[in-house]
Amino acid sequence: MTLPIQDSTYTQVLRELRDNVASRQIRKGFEHLSAQSPLLAACGPQQPGAGVLLGYLAQWVDIGFGQPELVRQVLARFPSSCREALSLLDYVHLRMAEGLVAMSEEEYARAAEHFAVVLALDNEIQDKQVISIANFWTGRCLRRQGRYHDALGYVAKARELALRLQYPKMAAVMRVLEGWIAFQEGKPEEAAKILGDAESVLLETDDHLTRGNISSAYGRIARRLGNYDQALTRFGKAIDEYSKRDPHNRNLARSYVNIAFVKRMLALQLRDKLDREAARSRKKPAREAAPAQSTKMKAREQLARLRSEAFQHLEKAREIYASFADHRGTGNVHITFGYLFLDDGELDRAAGEGAIAFQLGDEKQDGVLKARARILQCAVESSKFEEQVDGGSSEAPTSQVACEFAREGLQLAKQTQNRRLIAKAHIALGLALCLDFAEDMDEARRCCNDATVLLNPTSHDYVWRELQLLHRKLRGSGNINAALRDWSHGLVGGKTFQQLSEEFASIVIPKVWRHEGCKVAHVAQRLRISPKKVRRVLRDQGLLTDAQSRER
Repeated sequence: MTLPIQDSTYTQVLRELRDNVASRQIRKGFEHLSAQSPLLAACGPQQPGAGVLLGYLAQWVDIGFGQPELVRQVLARFPSSCREALSLLDYVHLRMAEGLVAMSEEEYARAAEHFAVVLALDNEIQDKQVISIANFWTGRCLRRQGRYHDALGYVAKARELALRLQYPKMAAVMRVLEGWIAFQEGKPEEAAKILGDAESVLLETDDHLTRGNISSAYGRIARRLGNYDQALTRFGKAIDEYSKRDPHNRNLARSYVNIAFVKRMLALQLRDKLDREAARSRKKPAREAAPAQSTKMKAREQLARLRSEAFQHLEKAREIYASFADHRGTGNVHITFGYLFLDDGELDRAAGEGAIAFQLGDEKQDGVLKARARILQCAVESSKFEEQVDGGSSEAPTSQVACEFAREGLQLAKQTQNRRLIAKAHIALGLALCLDFAEDMDEARRCCNDATVLLNPTSHDYVWRELQLLHRKLRGSGNINAALRDWSHGLVGGKTFQQLSEEFASIVIPKVWRHEGCKVAHVAQRLRISPKKVRRVLRDQGLLTDAQSRER
């Protein structure tokens, strides 16, 4: 590559900045750039090659050198009026720097526009390293928008170009993003293989940021597969890697959110186990259940500790994200807080967290964050309906509000290529439609079918379990109107009277239960049947947990 620089020292500085990026010699690159303060201070349109210097500075800030504000300050020295006098290479690197600043502000569409200008000049530029980075950064922008298929094409092109330039370590960094996209598309085995290939190349570097990202991705794969202990280990390793480079790295916050979410999942598992054991113990004589009290106490202490630790991790994450004014990250913190409050039955606080997350997404037109927030808000309204909590000043019933939130979340999710997010929105809408049998159950079935197609059946995580809950509710509800119509015409399909009675009970009991304020005892008294049968029917339809059976 021929750089339009007259001064040989200046040319050497730029070459080292480029080569250290390509070889992922991070500490060496940081030290070299720190020694260039005089050049950065003089960087302006009057200096040949200054635009190139600014472009490489942007690449290093992206890796972790300084803050984007440094790039923004130098960019201010290049007003529009002077740009027509710049060389083409200077101009291209200048647009790269502007794109980096836009990415740091979470303005991904605007950033992609800058990179599109660079890519349009591909045939005019000899410096193919910047073309490779422009493709890679474009892929990152599209990935953040949930446009995975589109992103993959750019990332693959960036990696292939880096390999042609004989930059295998830079290509390995791009490979990590390919692995992440494979994971998001429901291909955990393929993702793990890609990540392993990249990790083997980067082990001989001090690129702790990328190595941390690899560990974080492994943690997400383990979490998706339900291997929570392994996930915690991987996220812990990611934190160690990030801390080696910068104890205040933004990605640390993401790991804390991931750990908090895993501990929430572990707490829910433990709570369900306690509920099952409590149900079994009620069937045993008191003398047999007594020895288990100490074990139960320890389990409840562990449950409280997991939830307390989850809140602490989220507080750390919120503090880090606040220092970077990161809307997506802060929004994810609020959403995770919201689910923790929802688990505790603190519905107003959960609703507040969802509203804040949606507002943060709206400020940056972040459809992914807005969809996640609406799905949480749907879950909160669904819980209000099931627990017969007054909707407050809203005239609409909580079941209707839940459906409205879910429909908006689904609409937002469909604007992305995030299959899992779309599936979660379908499930949320399906569950909301099941709240009230007056709603369109055919639509709920369509939601269930669409989610089933989108989700990977080998991944039985919490989203898959929510899908199974939707399946159970739909099986329990059946096509009520059709069944009643058939019976009225004497069409019983070969069923016995006992079977018809059971099917009728599955229709009537849930409706009476709702009219009676979700009180099992009231239903039993009204219908003059045993509370045990009421609980069994409600549990079969996923409307009642063991814990609720005891409470109501």
